[in-house]
Amino acid sequence: MTHTEVKSLDVILDNEQRDGYCSGEVVSGHISLKLTEATTVKSIKVLLKGYAQVSWMHKRSRYSEERKFLSLSKTLVATTGTQYPILDSGTYEMPFDLQLPQNHLVSSFSGKHGHVYYMVQAVLKRPFHESQRVCRELRIISHIDVSVPTLISPVSQTCKKMIGCWIFNSGPISLTVSINRQGYCSGESIPIYALIENRSSRLVMPKAVIYQIQTYTAKGKTTSIKQVVASARGNVVSPDTSNRWNGKTLNIPPVSPSILNLDILRVEYLLAVIVKIPGAKYLEVQLPVVIGTSGFSMSSSSIVNTGLLYPTCMLPDIPEAPPSYAEVVSEEQFEEHRTSTCQSQPDWLLDGSAFTCIQQFRLQPPPPYSEIYPSEQ
Repeated sequence: MTHTEVKSLDVILDNEQRDGYCSGEVVSGHISLKLTEATTVKSIKVLLKGYAQVSWMHKRSRYSEERKFLSLSKTLVATTGTQYPILDSGTYEMPFDLQLPQNHLVSSFSGKHGHVYYMVQAVLKRPFHESQRVCRELRIISHIDVSVPTLISPVSQTCKKMIGCWIFNSGPISLTVSINRQGYCSGESIPIYALIENRSSRLVMPKAVIYQIQTYTAKGKTTSIKQVVASARGNVVSPDTSNRWNGKTLNIPPVSPSILNLDILRVEYLLAVIVKIPGAKYLEVQLPVVIGTSGFSMSSSSIVNTGLLYPTCMLPDIPEAPPSYAEVVSEEQFEEHRTSTCQSQPDWLLDGSAFTCIQQFRLQPPPPYSEIYPSEQ
């Protein structure tokens, strides 16, 4: 007997278009086996496995770890006593169903240094032959309800920075940021409430980003990957002025849910509001957020703010007014200003009349008013 007896071995799921499976659900389908001639088999099984692996190199050393947390199996064809079954030539479709455990599984994920992977595997064993296997990836979604009490409370943070040093201080820049809850789902928008107070002599540029942080742990060592998954910029804030965000929205793209229940691989998210300051380190506020899969049926932008930052004037139902003519400065112009002036001029020069001459821009007419904010790449 040769391998040519087996023309094909496939795993076919009942719902090929399904996005993913959750704890407690049944994974069903069939194993398709095509034989060109009568074949003796020992067994045909279907397996469902789940595991996580992490691996990376550091200073010529490799750190790796693996966790296996799911193993289900079902025998479709078995040997009776010492008699091996013989299957005639033809096509066989052997249905199967495997129920996922009720306990919380880890969501499928693929990152730079590791992944969480599930597969359905068909195994054909024949006498005097190596086992033949075919695998089919299975996507698992671990539900995270973002409407639980720990994720619906508002959070706020303030930070402040002095610009210059000693007698040449040009004034502080302060940033206060609030969001009305910490749990969101992909596709929602996060309304951001912020106050940027610029008492310095420099133009500053605020920006909001969502970071995804992948943390890998193996052999007592940890490494992290931090990447931006969404961003939006605000208007330039001129010296001795302030700017408020009355529920400025930042859209959450389709991303993996947070992974918080695995020791070797974690996926977390941060909402950050960053104020770019020419010639100085950025001012940044970071607020942790959890990306879940269920909890709110309405858009986050429709949830009324109840006393987060400025209860008398922050109305998220009313969009922000379009920027004034003097505020329409592109980020490219801002960067030109940063490199051409603040890197070459000391702080004490920026406080005097010279600053009026420095901050000349070719202002363009304001853009058409829109409630949709352009996001940076």
